[in-house]
Amino acid sequence: MPATPKRRLVVGVSGSSAPQLAVAFLELTRELGTIETHLVMSAGARLSIELELRRDPGEVEKLADVVHDARNLGAAISSGSFRTIGMVVVPCSMRTLAAVATGNSDNLLARAADVTLKERRPLVLVARETPLNYIHIENMRTVTLAGGTILPPVLSFYHQPRSVDDLLRQTCGKVLDQFGIENEAFPRWTG
Repeated sequence: MPATPKRRLVVGVSGSSAPQLAVAFLELTRELGTIETHLVMSAGARLSIELELRRDPGEVEKLADVVHDARNLGAAISSGSFRTIGMVVVPCSMRTLAAVATGNSDNLLARAADVTLKERRPLVLVARETPLNYIHIENMRTVTLAGGTILPPVLSFYHQPRSVDDLLRQTCGKVLDQFGIENEAFPRWTG
């Protein structure tokens, strides 16, 4: 019996604080072994990885199955004919949120998000900013009305986290839930 092919998921990483979320997400999808990740990182993401993680962005790229250059608007993920189960931007900066909300596809990350929306595939933006201003909220509203999901990494404690990694995994598990991907990234509430 042939092996079940992996489902393709586009993973965008933008220049927001908390690139730890992207690393945790890529590690979790690798653990699952059922997802083929197509990674695209903005220039800002590369800088955040260097400054906050003190790691070379190439190390993060090694966690993905396929890596796309954010400047390559001709990459496979820029086309709706390239079949995926959707896209997550983790973390999602307010700049990237604004690009998605306005259809400003001047880089591959924004273009892939635009394609995800036009193809009516799930788009999840892990928006990482606080506090929010009116422009941020309106951009979130616009993306939501276009079919996207805004999933900020809000702390929760019902699962009794013991570490920052537990908090990261809970957010990543919630993201996977949006794509219908079974996971045991965190203990579920049972009442």
